[in-house]
Amino acid sequence: MKLRLLFTLILLCPVLAFGQVSDEIDAYLREFPQRAAFNAHCYEFLPIKDTPAPGGFKPFYISHYGRHGTRSDSDGTRYPKLRDSLRVAKAAGILTTDGDSLLRVTDRIIALHNEMPGRLTPRGAIEHSRLAERMYHRFPGVFRKGEVHALSSVVPRCLVSMSAFTSSLMACNNKLVFTWDCGEKYQYFISRSYPKDMKEEASRLTAESTKFPYDTAAVYAKLFTDPQLGRKIISPNRLVNYIFKVASFAQAHEIDENYFSFLPWDAVVTLYCRRALNAYLWNCNSVPFGDRRMPRAKPLAEEIIRKADEAIAGAPVAADLIFGHDWPFLGICSYFGLEGYGYPRYTAEEAVRNWNGTLLCPFAANLQIVFYRNRKGDVLVKFLTNEKETLIPELKSFSGPYYRWEDVKAYISRR
Repeated sequence: MKLRLLFTLILLCPVLAFGQVSDEIDAYLREFPQRAAFNAHCYEFLPIKDTPAPGGFKPFYISHYGRHGTRSDSDGTRYPKLRDSLRVAKAAGILTTDGDSLLRVTDRIIALHNEMPGRLTPRGAIEHSRLAERMYHRFPGVFRKGEVHALSSVVPRCLVSMSAFTSSLMACNNKLVFTWDCGEKYQYFISRSYPKDMKEEASRLTAESTKFPYDTAAVYAKLFTDPQLGRKIISPNRLVNYIFKVASFAQAHEIDENYFSFLPWDAVVTLYCRRALNAYLWNCNSVPFGDRRMPRAKPLAEEIIRKADEAIAGAPVAADLIFGHDWPFLGICSYFGLEGYGYPRYTAEEAVRNWNGTLLCPFAANLQIVFYRNRKGDVLVKFLTNEKETLIPELKSFSGPYYRWEDVKAYISRR
């Protein structure tokens, strides 16, 4: 009887693990497993769709906040640890063909990482070049003339992203006038993220909400001919986490093979959930932490509003571009109440199942607020997150995804 119960529980473990996320998110990750990298996933350039603007309204100004493009791992110390463990196993003659393949790709990523953590990769620069080109051709009327003001975080990967983006816009229209700036003073609103005193509390809640079982025996059997000896060389937790790192950042270096295949799917989903839930709790309008997190996004919102009002009043600016980081991006999208970020408000348990972090916050994630005006001077805006029309569910729109700018400002002031 006990054996039968034990066997039943073993069979149920994968089912329970897959139940971590909704069927929709599970299908989304399975479609392209590299998406499990969450905020280390490269930007996907999907088809662009626009709802026609109400009659008489034409775009005249864009406010933009963009996360830097694809970068190398900000740590990089785990690659050598994985490599060294695999080398010990190889010397002991217990590496399988798959284990040898993992060793080779780890060596390759170490070389490409080149001891430069957090560096924008060539892929990251291309992402911003393409984003700028797509923005230009999507809203050509905005860029017929005028100034483009670009502001960057002081972090090099953001500066290079800004350079790639503005160079691409300049190639589209060399009559535009550009300004560039960065500085420590601007970091207050460009790079402001969660309050540090809530990190430990949120991380503890993440740990409690993602205690999902996964099969480490399958990992050792895949990599080592002697799994028992393999466990003596490297612990299960380290092995799984190191492989997840390799699989996550391979794509950053133009290595497009799916190395998540070294892990059972339940382990992949578990590690994805932990990273995504942490980000959601730290930076979005969550039930437990949103009221503490949202005020931190206010300075950036005020800067966006101030510059937009100047453009509406007649300043000769076509676009204000800000280049920053993922956590402030999540914060500002949540502050505006955008669907998926600021609404609905999830508990930790709800977020694990329903919050699609990869879709909402990949490398080069971007918020574009596009302003429209008619001959009467009425101003409408629509919000694009990662180039997709995004609603403010708590605010009644003027038409479709288009909102009165004054209504948006009044809504924000109430938040």
